Amino acid sequence: MALQRVVVVGASLAGLRAVEALRENGFDGELTLVGAERHMPYDRPPLTKEVLRGEWSADRVGLRQEGYESLKVDLRLGCIAIALRPGPQAVDLSDGTSVLYDGLVIATGSAARRLPCAPIVDGVCLLRTLDDALALREKLERGPRVVVVGAGFIGAEVAASCRSLGLRVTVVEPQPAPLARVLGREMGETCAALHRDHGVDLRCGVGVAAIEGDHRVERVRLDDGVTIDADVVVVGIGASPATHWLESSGLELDDGVVCDETCAAGSDEIVAAGDCARWYNPLFERRMRVEHWTNAVEQSTHAARRLLHGRSVGAYAPVPEFWSDQYGVKIQFAGHVEPTDSVRVVEGSRADYRFVAVYERDRRLTGALTFRRPRRLVELAELIGKRASVTEALASIGIG
Repeated sequence: MALQRVVVVGASLAGLRAVEALRENGFDGELTLVGAERHMPYDRPPLTKEVLRGEWSADRVGLRQEGYESLKVDLRLGCIAIALRPGPQAVDLSDGTSVLYDGLVIATGSAARRLPCAPIVDGVCLLRTLDDALALREKLERGPRVVVVGAGFIGAEVAASCRSLGLRVTVVEPQPAPLARVLGREMGETCAALHRDHGVDLRCGVGVAAIEGDHRVERVRLDDGVTIDADVVVVGIGASPATHWLESSGLELDDGVVCDETCAAGSDEIVAAGDCARWYNPLFERRMRVEHWTNAVEQSTHAARRLLHGRSVGAYAPVPEFWSDQYGVKIQFAGHVEPTDSVRVVEGSRADYRFVAVYERDRRLTGALTFRRPRRLVELAELIGKRASVTEALASIGIG
């Protein structure tokens, strides 16, 4: 039976791309896009860079400059999904209404984690939304002393943007190096050197015991007893999938909406995509949840096709990729690595932040990291998808 009413929950990159893919693949029924924010769908990567530095205005980050009329979509913005009732196939919204569906795309993304010890005082900031970025930008215009808690993607990019504005920046990271969980300690040390070369006071292997101040933040006390004076504290300690509204739905939740290899969430009429989806990736033979731009685009397109055409679309088996721009250096990674994977630089030099590194497990190429080498990343990502050995991969691109 052909779908008549599809609801997409999440006016995010993944949500908008799902809407576009549904129309592009021939769906001509009722289509509703529900979004918790009042803004039209926008691009998040510029928030920590161009928007935060004041180089871009808010209207420049919109994802669809050509308008929404051709999509024939009912936009429900500034409206939070509060419950899913699979029995009557309804999504309950915060404005007291409900929307019915016979096809549902869950693309609610993720929410910034809060620091348990952080008081609610002026100067303690999260950066997840456009409004967050604009509010933080206003604070940075006053020339504050900035402490960034967390040296993952958000924290590292915020630190780089603050330094480009000439601000005094301290970064606190409990791991032994920035991005150590993703890249491993050795390559994380290269990221650490990049920040220190640009004047960041980087404190690794230590956590935050307290953020102190009466009505506004005054200092950060670390768990080793050291205190750091601060006017602004940016908390960037990761994100959690926004799935709380699904807790009574009967869907399986485990660090995201649990999906099969086709992105279906327990039934043919419900799919999930983007930051909130945890699916089985047969290429790496494990479940994963990926919080990056490329995955949001590709997975939402696949999920939309799965909703329309069923299991015939096959498995969603990508090579995860991410990039980050820090101090004019484009850092790119492809693959999925484990802590025990070996890593080595095969081209260029870490010293000048222009190199190619490969990760290996049982002779198989599992990941590739490049600094200022975008073409190499494209080549190696394709070979990871072919399950190539490191020897085969390097030979095919002329290294070694």
